[in-house]
This record gives sequence, C-alpha cells and structure tokens, in this order.
Amino acid sequence: MTIYPKKTMLALLLTIALSNLVHAASDDAAVPETIINKLKSARSDLTYTYIGDAPIASFHEVQIEDGPIIYVSSDGDFFFDGTLYQIKVGQFVDAQNVRLDSERKNVFASLSADDMLIFSPKSSTKAIINVFTDVDCGYCRKLHREVPELNRLGIEVRYLAFPRAGINSASYDKIATAWCSNDPQESLTRSKNGQDDPVNVCDENPVAQHYDLGKRLGVTGTPAIVLMDGTLIPGYKKAGDIAKMATFLCGSGARMVSGQVIAVDGHTENPDPKV
Repeated sequence: MTIYPKKTMLALLLTIALSNLVHAASDDAAVPETIINKLKSARSDLTYTYIGDAPIASFHEVQIEDGPIIYVSSDGDFFFDGTLYQIKVGQFVDAQNVRLDSERKNVFASLSADDMLIFSPKSSTKAIINVFTDVDCGYCRKLHREVPELNRLGIEVRYLAFPRAGINSASYDKIATAWCSNDPQESLTRSKNGQDDPVNVCDENPVAQHYDLGKRLGVTGTPAIVLMDGTLIPGYKKAGDIAKMATFLCGSGARMVSGQVIAVDGHTENPDPKV
C-alpha cells in the first residue's frame, strides 16, 4: 500500500473536490438545455423559455409562450403546472407571486417611462401605478373613466399596452394607433370611449414590447395594475381603493409587507412580517 505524505494527500483531496465541483457546475449548466430539449421532443409546436430554479429541490420553472409557467424536473422527464404554495406559519404563500413581485418591482424601478402613456396629477404625486391595458376591454374602459379621480387623489397612472387578442390583431392596431398619435393620451381616451381613430400603426411603437413584458411579468388579462412594490392587482378596482393601496405602500407600514396582496383597509391578507 502506498503511503502519501500529508501535503500530497491534501493536494489529491483538493484535486478530487475541485473536479467534483467542475462536474457539478457542468451538469447544472446542462439542465436548461436538457429540459427544453425534452419538452420540445414532446410538443415541438410550443415555445419554451427557461426561467430558473423553482422553489422546490430538483425542479425548474419554464414559461410556455401564451401559456402557463410549469415546473419541470431536472432530468426533463416530469412536469406539473398550477399554483405552487410555500407553507409558512399561519399561511400558505403563492411562491410564484413572491418571485414575480420582486421581478416586477425591479423591472419598473429601472424601466423608462418614455414609452408609456402617462396621466399625472395636477398637484403632487403620492404614488405611481403601472397599468397594462387594452382598448377593447370593458373593465379597462371603466377604469379609464376613473383616471381623473385617481389623479385627484395624487395617483399617477402609467399605461402599457396589452392587446389581449395578441399582436397583429384589430385590438393591436387600435392601441398602436393611439401610441402613434400626435396626442396619444387623447387618442387612447377616444378609443376607450369607442371612438377609434383611423388605423395608423407606426414602425417604432412599443406595443409588442409591452405585450411581451406583460406576459413575462405574469399578466394574463386586463386591466392589470402593478403597484410600486411589484404587487399585481388583476382586474378592475375603484379609484379610492386603488389609491389606498398605492399610497399605503409609500408609508412606513409597507415595510412590514412581503409579497402579499394589500387590503384596502391598510392591512394585509396573510401578512408575512419581516424581522
């Protein structure tokens, strides 16, 4: 039996450990490709985007274009869809929403407002809401009629386009026409009142980018309101309720909120206090 000096033995152990780390890193790097290839072998007609590790061991999140986020095993042999809940003391937390809330917050913190249609308060702005909208959506039209009241309450409304029928639809043409208008805010208002301008889709409109961003951030319908902390409020809400939620996030009490839907009374549903 060969007996190695201590320094030689230590060097051998380090070499083995580093080799294992390199192999593990290589295996990890191959996981996304393995998963996408397996999915394509089953349904090549769908488009998949790898997102990253799921909150559960050995599973990964994959977005199906115009479809759900699914959870796929590392070997690509199994997947499930639906809502994934994390079990915490006194509550069940939607794990996907926690990730998306953080992503939405970061995106809108760095996103330029130049390509949005903005309706600002005449007085000081207390809070900002970002709204994915569609001109052919009845509840979007109803919400738009509340924009003056939102402005009066100090809420700035920033619109992004989300034609639910998709790109190259009639809804796309209408909302892109508004964005391409010499007076986009007035054109959008006319369209939401059923008075569409003649179709005039310019080449440099941001509608497709807004639509893709919305899908990436979990928007599935309109209106979809994103608050300053990244919370997504789906559907129509009254101006007063939106204002209470939006301004609450700007106060000191918002520091105690973590990835939860904020109720209009200033409390949270299933609050998750941060220590």
